[in-house]
Amino acid sequence: MGDERLTVAEFTDNYGPGASGLLYAVQFLEGRVLEAGHKVLLVAPSCEGANPYAGHPNRREIRLPSVPVPGLNVRLSLGKDFDYRLAQMVANPPDVIHVHGLGTIGLLGVWLAQRTGKPLVTTWHTDFEAYAEHYWSLAPLLNVVYKALRLHMERGWRQLRAPRFHRPRRGKAQVELLGLAASMLSDSDLVTAPSAKTGKRVLEIAPQAKVRVVPNGADALPVLPPVPKGRGPRLLYVGRIAAEKGIDLMLDAFELVRDQVPGVELMIVGDWRNTQPTLRRRLQRAAHFGGVKLTGQIPRDDLGAYYASADAFLFTSLTDTQALVLHEAAHAGLPFVMVDHELRLVVDPAVNAVLARPNAVSVAGACVRLLEALKDNDFAAAARARSIELANQWTIAKQATEFLNIYESLAAGRPVPLTDGLVPDLGRPVFPGRKVSAQLSTAEAMASSGI
Repeated sequence: MGDERLTVAEFTDNYGPGASGLLYAVQFLEGRVLEAGHKVLLVAPSCEGANPYAGHPNRREIRLPSVPVPGLNVRLSLGKDFDYRLAQMVANPPDVIHVHGLGTIGLLGVWLAQRTGKPLVTTWHTDFEAYAEHYWSLAPLLNVVYKALRLHMERGWRQLRAPRFHRPRRGKAQVELLGLAASMLSDSDLVTAPSAKTGKRVLEIAPQAKVRVVPNGADALPVLPPVPKGRGPRLLYVGRIAAEKGIDLMLDAFELVRDQVPGVELMIVGDWRNTQPTLRRRLQRAAHFGGVKLTGQIPRDDLGAYYASADAFLFTSLTDTQALVLHEAAHAGLPFVMVDHELRLVVDPAVNAVLARPNAVSVAGACVRLLEALKDNDFAAAARARSIELANQWTIAKQATEFLNIYESLAAGRPVPLTDGLVPDLGRPVFPGRKVSAQLSTAEAMASSGI
């Protein structure tokens, strides 16, 4: 690595108040950038939340006014103070701009790159199409905000008011947002994806994007005495409690598992009280009638006790782009039941995992087969060893080294190698009109699409 000290600006729309894999990924990266002697500028919505690097002499924050997003434990910046902050950053620009996902603050990072000519890295943390399906009613809100921000950038600031919700036309708003996403990805000097699965999705949205797969790192959690359990085996889920995480499928499958495995327990670790009302009521019923244990939100440093208490990790989400909880579970030596067949960083089917189809019967059958197989001490030992072996390949240090090399290369004008083979059969197709749209900036693409 070079000796020159860089200033890296991290733009993220998800920096609390709720815990998430994206929040931890950004914070892990911040810490290693600071350890390397570089400077960090964090740009994020104002909110209450964990901030482990506050007060570091080489780090500063820009927190922008924000409002809570209905149905999600995150906050959205509507653009207030964007003009002042953009001018401030243009006058003293960072060396590299790193945007984490599609959001209004991410868009501010894109504008800063366009204004300053500084290199832009975009990390695609979210399977946007899958989330748009679950939160389709929020897409019109985002479209209104983006449109107002575009007018602001073109004509000067006018105070925004929270838009009224009308009955949205399902599909139209998501298509428009995907058009914006394609422009952001194509405008980036480099797009990083935390898994090959996500890299493929990026190229489906933006075939001209320059993509490199850089998995997020996760280190082993502190080893703690296990949380006591009953006489039967324990299936564990840790993570955000939301519909798109497949929680309904998990509960459906567990009802069938209970009929087959005496004393089996499903422990769900996460903030279930702040999830969607229908899902919250179902979780309460499942806990009341036995077999399902709801712990609520647990501090990350205490999670080791919960991983240590489990026999297997149950993961029924199809929307995750990597899922750091899988890495945490693998560090603890847990085997998996999975419905997502594309997330393979810590998953070796038939060795430390059983794959299922996304229906209750298939998931239940996979759980029963895995729990039965774990009665064989040789299989259990091999599964544990394989999980730990795979988890140790994807550490925070490894991820940070890759990103530091990327930052330093882009700042120096050196090319960054891309990941080949993400779309082996299709290559990088050029759709009709793509050559024209590829030349549009993100702001121009928004204007031409009417967003």
